[in-house]
Amino acid sequence: MVFSSNVFLLYFMPIFFLVYFLTPRKARNYVLLFASLLFYAYGAPEFIVLFIVSMIINFFLVRWMCKTEKAGLKKLICGISIAVSIGLLFFFKYGNFTMENLNAILGWFHHEPMQWERILLPIGISFFSFQSVTYTLDTYRGVNQPMKKLSDYMLYIAMFPQLIAGPIVRYCDIADQIRDRESNYTDRLQGFYRFVIGLSKKILIADVIGFQVDKVLGPSNYDVLTATQLADIASKIATIDSTTAWIAIFAFTFQIYFDFAGYSDMAIGLGRMMGFKFPENFDNPYVSTTISEFWRRWHQTFSTFIKHYLYFPLGGSRVKTEARKYFNLWFCFLLSGLWHGAAWNFVVYGALQGIFICADKLFLKKFNEKLGRIPSVFFTFLIIVLTRCFFRIERIDLSWLFIKRLFAFDFAPFHFSDNPHLYVTMLVAAFFSFFTLSKFGLKVQDKVYFTEYNKKQHIIAFCISIFAFIFCLGALNASGFSPFIYFRF
Repeated sequence: MVFSSNVFLLYFMPIFFLVYFLTPRKARNYVLLFASLLFYAYGAPEFIVLFIVSMIINFFLVRWMCKTEKAGLKKLICGISIAVSIGLLFFFKYGNFTMENLNAILGWFHHEPMQWERILLPIGISFFSFQSVTYTLDTYRGVNQPMKKLSDYMLYIAMFPQLIAGPIVRYCDIADQIRDRESNYTDRLQGFYRFVIGLSKKILIADVIGFQVDKVLGPSNYDVLTATQLADIASKIATIDSTTAWIAIFAFTFQIYFDFAGYSDMAIGLGRMMGFKFPENFDNPYVSTTISEFWRRWHQTFSTFIKHYLYFPLGGSRVKTEARKYFNLWFCFLLSGLWHGAAWNFVVYGALQGIFICADKLFLKKFNEKLGRIPSVFFTFLIIVLTRCFFRIERIDLSWLFIKRLFAFDFAPFHFSDNPHLYVTMLVAAFFSFFTLSKFGLKVQDKVYFTEYNKKQHIIAFCISIFAFIFCLGALNASGFSPFIYFRF
């Protein structure tokens, strides 16, 4: 189940909030936990038992870890808890990838390939695995105390607003909110406004653009395609003109932002309606002047996770040599690329991001400063667009083929009338992507997102939100197209 679906919007969400707010405050956590497990079971019924069992195991492992006074045993239990979470992630997310590459290596030596049954990927496994790891490590480091109630731990891991795609929330940031929180009418209203903003980004911008991108590049997940379908996509990529290629990759760059940022807005909005204050996940990433800044603004909770639980343990920048510091940076982004998907194109994507991050530290940041703010923003955006080729096209050979078409310079005439819906939507996406380059844009954003409204403003915002919600429902049912790119990550 995704937020931009009829099942969620017309049935799950209204029924849940009706029951939730009619329930006494002391029992609301149980209602939310039950709804979260139901939400997960609807999308992945075959994995719900494993999901619950893994949470129970980790809960008691962490409690055992905190009770023991032996440092060696404490470290061992911490390692076991992390191994449970990361082990599940590796098995389900990278099992097929590992076997495919092992068989490729065996093929080089003329051995028969090993047979295996393809492993299905549980939805949201990356996000609930990461939340488990943060809780274990933060408790081990003394950042927070272990939870006393199993139901509270399960709620922290399984809470449906951020279960599928984050934001990744550290327990220390919402511990007090899990135990005791208030949800007044202002929270509920502004949470609803934020949800509708995210829904509009997803359905009215990302889905409109994504439908056209798929026509050029095929579905975003090549694993579901047959050999014949892949051959058709390869043939199409090989023959597209440069105009179409550039439009497609610019379109995808806007699509992925409004798709993921919209989903994060919906999660933050749902949480606020219940009294939770989830961390922000996006901060206008396309106005960045460097790739380093881009990653401070894009998927912020993931970047924070990588920094605290991978980069710092590797030594961070407090290492003996500059070479080791740059290796740490590059390696973190290499792994972050692999996190996005079990395929070599994602490894290349992560490696490229790491190279540009290191280049920022060495010389690129100074070069951008000389360019000036606006030119450096668009130079950085161009780098992002080009590296997205390896993110969107899940075969390295096809990614390179597509890049060749970008620079083949066989531009076809552009006609706005060929697809006005797409081009208008792309212009809207571009406007909102770069709106905060101006002080006026920042002021408007702060007013919409972070200001407490007075009564008159609430009336206006509520009417606009209801209209936008109904319009989104109509658009959703008219198109029937609302995939979520990060759903499988």
